[in-house]
Amino acid sequence: MTGTADETQGYDVFATRCPSRQTLETVTGRWGALTLAALVDGPLRFGALRRRVDGVSEKMLSQTLKLLEADGLLTRTDHGTAPPMVDYALTDPGALVADAVVRLVDAVYAVQPAVQQARNSA
Repeated sequence: MTGTADETQGYDVFATRCPSRQTLETVTGRWGALTLAALVDGPLRFGALRRRVDGVSEKMLSQTLKLLEADGLLTRTDHGTAPPMVDYALTDPGALVADAVVRLVDAVYAVQPAVQQARNSA
């Protein structure tokens, strides 16, 4: 079954104390998922990322980026210029997770007509 514990690595996202659960929460939270998906096509500066992820506040984006960086899913490159120029890019593990998020988004797009029809019928 997909999503069960991988005995070779000892992770079980269904177990309360498993560290994979915290990563899953970061990745599947609204801003984490959208941020990862926004970076699939390449690095973005903070302002461009904020425009791409419509509706996210500067504070929430900053917090999300720090969490994703702490988990090793993205890198932050400060170019040391004035004004500051900072790029955010996916790491290899981040790209793997982001690809899964994009597949989920594609699935949501595919079922959206049926979802809208169900909502309109309710």
